[in-house]
Amino acid sequence: MTHLVAGLRLLAYALTFLLLVGPHWLALRFGRGTVAGHAPAWLHRVFLRLFQVRITVAGTPPAAGEAALVLANHISWLDIPVLGSLRPLSFVAKSEIAGWPVIGTLARLQRTLFIDRGRKRHTAVVNTEMSRRLRDGDLIVLFAEGTTGDGTRLLPFRTSLVGAARAAISEGGIDRVRLQPLCIAYTRRHGLPLTRAERPDVAWYGDMALAPSVTMFFERGPIDVTVTWGEPIAFSAGTDRKAATALAEAGIRRALQEAVTGRPPAPVRDPAPEAPRADAPPAAAAPPILIPAATA
Repeated sequence: MTHLVAGLRLLAYALTFLLLVGPHWLALRFGRGTVAGHAPAWLHRVFLRLFQVRITVAGTPPAAGEAALVLANHISWLDIPVLGSLRPLSFVAKSEIAGWPVIGTLARLQRTLFIDRGRKRHTAVVNTEMSRRLRDGDLIVLFAEGTTGDGTRLLPFRTSLVGAARAAISEGGIDRVRLQPLCIAYTRRHGLPLTRAERPDVAWYGDMALAPSVTMFFERGPIDVTVTWGEPIAFSAGTDRKAATALAEAGIRRALQEAVTGRPPAPVRDPAPEAPRADAPPAAAAPPILIPAATA
């Protein structure tokens, strides 16, 4: 993509932003409505269309108005317009982003919840606000790894903010919250599958600066991304948040492997049992697998 073409597309994006920002700000200021919910999604769709990002969606998302905390993997800054284009939703982000030029403003217009990870007490404040949003039927996206990865591997999920689901139940007066696993995978460029070596070029992680990552995105051309909604997890007052988070992590890990390799993970096979002795007592039936109740 030439610099001229990229510049013209950015200009078109900026004009779309100026067209939407006034009505959107008024809708946020004087009450939630159609414009407040859908304007960010419209803006993200314009960006993706201008810069030729094609999304393939699999699985079943939460129903409109259903309280859902989305646990997603995180690969790139591009995750925001990709997920934001799907439907009205909000994100949880680190507090530093609020002060970034342009991006901080866009994040606030998306009703992003900012968390200061250096202050443990701030997690409780954010959880309270998240519980209020969930009670109102919002869709909130939490990048559960706490940082970005290279697009090939999944980092361990953090469980602290999943406590917002329990707060929504105990303080918000609802019976249960839907924990919704969601997997993002960048799979093709110019229609050709990304190799393992090429996949980190799409990602923005570690100490990578933002500007070179954005410039590379403009220069490298069209890209395909697969978004997979996993099996939802019902979170109630007695659910162990660590067990529920681990279940979501396992589901996303499977979906990521299938998306980047084109095939599902190989099943884990138990070793062949030894032949029973003639005088051995009958084997006891295997106990059912239970998710433990919450302990904290």
